Amino acid sequence: MTALRLASPVPGVVRPLSAVPDPVFAEQMVGPGVAVEPDRTGRQDVLAPCDGVVGALHPHAFALELDDGRGVLVHVGIDTVTLAGLGFDVHVERGQRVRAGERVLSWSPVDVAAAGLSTVCPVIALQADPAAVTAVVADGEHVAAGQALLAWSPAP
Repeated sequence: MTALRLASPVPGVVRPLSAVPDPVFAEQMVGPGVAVEPDRTGRQDVLAPCDGVVGALHPHAFALELDDGRGVLVHVGIDTVTLAGLGFDVHVERGQRVRAGERVLSWSPVDVAAAGLSTVCPVIALQADPAAVTAVVADGEHVAAGQALLAWSPAP
């Protein structure tokens, strides 16, 4: 089985999880991954990083359930739950199957930053063995939405 490629949900600059201002992500409590500091554009789509079924769904975050039992979390900004959905649009429903690159949410990183919140977007391989997840772009590199970010090897 080949490694699963997880794509960037937003355009921006790749950052290590340790740079995320939230210990749940920074200390990899929910799993390994990387973060993307999004380009500061007015409205921006947030894309599915891989194929899967929408599990958890909030205006500021979503999780995809993969056919092989793995899960992927995309969190849009930090502490954005405090915005109670303001400025976020949800384009899918829980239980819906999505394809990599399909629009799931849209938001404004400019508005989130203006509210004094971090706009960084962690992409997490939920409960994965950190040794199975490899970044395919270097810290500080700019990625386009839909560009490969991580390779997640299947369990042996």
